[in-house]
Amino acid sequence: MVVYLLQGLHLVNLSKEEYMNTAQLQSILGTYLRASAASVAALYMSGITDPKTLLNAFIAGLVGPLAKAVNPKDKSYGIGAKK
Repeated sequence: MVVYLLQGLHLVNLSKEEYMNTAQLQSILGTYLRASAASVAALYMSGITDPKTLLNAFIAGLVGPLAKAVNPKDKSYGIGAKK
C-alpha cells in the first residue's frame, strides 16, 4: 500500500517502511509545542493576558520549527532528513 504525504511543499510517496513511528511523531510534536509554549509564556510573564494576542503568539511560535522542517539543507527532520 502506498500513501502520499504532503511534506512541507512537496508531495512525497511513502511506502509502508517509510512511515514515521510514534516516537518520531511525539518528538516532532514536542518540538512544535515547546516553541509555541515559550512564545506564549514570554508574553504572559510580561503582563500581556489578552487571549487573542496569546493565540497569535502560539501560532507565531510554530514558525521556527516549520521553517526548519521545510529547509532542505537541515538534516535533522523535514524535507532534508534522510528517510
